[in-house]
Amino acid sequence: MQNHLVIFAKEPRIGRVKTRLARDIGKVEAWRFYRKMVHDVPKSLTAKGPWKTWLSHSPDALKPEFLNTRVDQYMKQGDGDLGQRMWHPAFTLPSGPFVVVGTDVPGIRAAHIRKAFKLLGHYDAVFGPADDGGFWLVGLKRHPILSNPYKKNVRWSHPETLQDCLDNLKGKKVAFIETLSDVDDGASFRYWRENR
Repeated sequence: MQNHLVIFAKEPRIGRVKTRLARDIGKVEAWRFYRKMVHDVPKSLTAKGPWKTWLSHSPDALKPEFLNTRVDQYMKQGDGDLGQRMWHPAFTLPSGPFVVVGTDVPGIRAAHIRKAFKLLGHYDAVFGPADDGGFWLVGLKRHPILSNPYKKNVRWSHPETLQDCLDNLKGKKVAFIETLSDVDDGASFRYWRENR
């Protein structure tokens, strides 16, 4: 079975990406940051381990080459809220476990992805917690069939987002890897810029 890394990305358009960050640092600076991440994150993870890298793009009508990044395959995110779109790979990818990450965590490294897939050999799910109560990585084993961690009552962009997903996985074996920070506001942006 093949391991699958799915990187979620939006078309980097001014005013449509990183809107919370844009309130603190301005639309143009937020757009520049996101455009850089959409290029850098896939580049740092593609062909760096035993996995196939997919770029899951939004909007679906987007010609993904516009994102100017090299990956193994492209896939559409599909409709629905974030949970529905993150569950979409569970039934559209070829067989094998999959890990989903976004493009707003500059600290993601190939070693994190390797560790997540290794843990999926022994656990049903793996999460990379974010320091704001959410998560920056989720990995799911698909054999045996796993419960949907997003199926109900997930409060997105909330301090309890990760806990809500864990509540949907009661009875499953869940592992965790390192806590990382996503860049969502002016403070996290300044920290990233000063420490890169």
